[in-house]
Amino acid sequence: MQYISNSWQEKLKSEFEKSYCKELMLQVEKEYQSTVCYPPKELIFNAFNLCSFKDIRVVIIGQDPYHGFGQANGLCFSVNDGITFPPSLINIFKEIEHDLTIPFPKSGNLDRWARQGVLLLNATLTVRESEAGSHQKKGWEEFTDAVIKKISDEKEDVVFLLWGGFAKKKGSKIDRNKHLILETGHPSPLSANRGFWFGNKHFSATNSFLKSKNFKEIEW
Repeated sequence: MQYISNSWQEKLKSEFEKSYCKELMLQVEKEYQSTVCYPPKELIFNAFNLCSFKDIRVVIIGQDPYHGFGQANGLCFSVNDGITFPPSLINIFKEIEHDLTIPFPKSGNLDRWARQGVLLLNATLTVRESEAGSHQKKGWEEFTDAVIKKISDEKEDVVFLLWGGFAKKKGSKIDRNKHLILETGHPSPLSANRGFWFGNKHFSATNSFLKSKNFKEIEW
C-alpha cells in the first residue's frame, strides 16, 4: 500500500497478501472513486504512519471514522485542527482534565499523542460520508484484529485502552499476561452520562504503568 509506512508494510506484508485484504483494498478504492469517503485517501493509514511499530507504548481502539465533512484524519477520536470537538472527544478531554489537572486543549487533533507512541486505531478505517458504519463488515475488522494480535505477539508491556463493548471484544486478541489492559465504558454521552466513563483514571494509570517499566510517560 502506497500510503502505509515501510516499517508497517514489513510487519503486515503477509496480511496484505491475503485474498480478503486484496478484495478489501479493491472495494475501498472503488468506494473512494464513486462516492465521498473519509478520512481522505492519503490518511487512511495515518495512525500507522504517525506511530511506528517499534514506538508503540499505548493502543486506543475506536470503532469507525467520523463521517462528517473535514472531521476524520485517520486517528480514532481525533479531528482536524479548527473542527468542533465531537461529544466523545470532549468527554475524553474532560476526564484528562480531572485525572491529571491538564487544561482543556485548544486542538482536537491527537497527532501529538500518536507521535509519542499512542496507536489510535479504528476497527474500521474508512466510512462513507454521513453513513456511520457503512464500511463495516467488509474486511477492515479482520485486518485490525491482525494488527492487534501482531502487537500483542511481538511486543511486551503495551497499554491497551478498551473503551466500550466494541473495543472490549477486540481484547480477545491480546495476551493479558504480557500487556496491561484497561477497560471502561465508551466516552460517548450516552455511556458517560450513565456513569460508565468519568473517573476511570486511565490516563494516570497508563503513565504509572509506563513509568514502572522505565518508559517515557505520555504527555496527554
